[in-house]
Amino acid sequence: MIHPSYSELMQVVNSDAEADEEPIVSSRYSIVLATSKRARQLISGEESLLDDDDDEFLVDKPLSTAVKELYTGKVKILPYVEEEERDEEEEETSEVSETEEQ
Repeated sequence: MIHPSYSELMQVVNSDAEADEEPIVSSRYSIVLATSKRARQLISGEESLLDDDDDEFLVDKPLSTAVKELYTGKVKILPYVEEEERDEEEEETSEVSETEEQ
C-alpha cells in the first residue's frame, strides 16, 4: 500500500480550507498535478523543503520528495481562482498601491 494514500493527501490539503468553503482539491487528479509539478521543479534544481535532519523523509526520488512535502505541509496547493476574479484582485491591489504612493 502506498503511504500516504490519495485520500490522506486530500485530507491534509483540504484541512486548510474553511468549513463553509469549497474544498481545495476534490479529486486525485489535482493531487497528481500538484505533485508532478513540484517533482519537475525538484528535477530542474530547486532545493527540497524537507528538513535534512529528519531521516524519515529523506528520499532520493523527486516524486517521493514532492509527495512528502505536500503531506507535511511544506508545499501548499492554492485554490483555483477564475481568471476574471484574479484580474479584479490584481486591479484592486494595484489601485491600493497607487493610492499609498501618493
